[in-house]
Amino acid sequence: MHQYDLYGIGAALLDTEIEVTDSDLQTLGVDKGVMTLVDDSRQQQLVDDLRDHLVTASHACGGSGANTIIAASYFGLDTFYSCKVADDDNGDFYRDNLAAAGVDYPKALHNAESGTTGKCLVLITPDAERSMNTFLGISAELSVNELDSEALEQSRWTYIEGYLVSSPTGRAAAIELRQQAEARGVKTALSLSDPMMVQLFHDGLKEMIGNNGVDLLFCNRDEALKFCQTDSLEQAAQTLRDHSRAFAITLGADGALLWDGEQEHRVTSPKVKAIDTNGAGDMFAGAFLYGINRGMGFAEAGELACRAAAQVVSQYGPRLRAEQHRELLEQAVNI
Repeated sequence: MHQYDLYGIGAALLDTEIEVTDSDLQTLGVDKGVMTLVDDSRQQQLVDDLRDHLVTASHACGGSGANTIIAASYFGLDTFYSCKVADDDNGDFYRDNLAAAGVDYPKALHNAESGTTGKCLVLITPDAERSMNTFLGISAELSVNELDSEALEQSRWTYIEGYLVSSPTGRAAAIELRQQAEARGVKTALSLSDPMMVQLFHDGLKEMIGNNGVDLLFCNRDEALKFCQTDSLEQAAQTLRDHSRAFAITLGADGALLWDGEQEHRVTSPKVKAIDTNGAGDMFAGAFLYGINRGMGFAEAGELACRAAAQVVSQYGPRLRAEQHRELLEQAVNI
């Protein structure tokens, strides 16, 4: 019997979202639409420069992988998450947030080391684009020590956050988790996470995926094109079959392109007014993994995932409220 439907690994970050203008980004020297790794002093400088904006800031337990695992948990999967927090107030907040979402985690997370829990400053412009400046803090030290082989043994799927490629120890942990999953017959899923990560760490991501590929690969259009080194979405879709037995390429307002191992599916996305794209891909992955774990076909799971992602971008914050997940499932049953 499996205790967990989904075992995830990724960075533990306290997200702070702030509404800004394109002019603000230019003044601050922030690259738009990507995740940029920064040190603590640079992040603090940005916070100080944006002090007048903090009255509208929101805070949440985040990190791409955590967003996906929490979404899957709220939809109804039994989940487990490996990460690393520090012995500080943000670390306490993070553990409490995971527990409140019904996500299990290693007991060692209660014996956190001294340091700083990771933080991500998410700047949202009026076109709904998110620009992230991340100080990994102690998450940069996430390693194989944070893996829980017993929990993995009892899992159906594992989900690996591509951002781990930027940390040598995190990348090693991701590779070890994939290898352990393969040895135990646990299905593997991985997200490419961000176009900048793909551009800077292309070979590292291929190493995380492995020579035999993963069972399911998540990416957006830009990530797919950069990873496959092509300008053609059709060519990228062909190339991704060499790295995965199935994949989901999100296309923003145009829905998603899916490959279930035998045939392609195109699914559409509801038309909404986007105000914050932060977390859209994470939510898509969480909803999609819920769907295929509960017996949905790729097209049906993709439709649920597109509706969930559309809901996320139509409000501020990378996640939905617990009741919104239930409402989305009720809509899926009625369609």
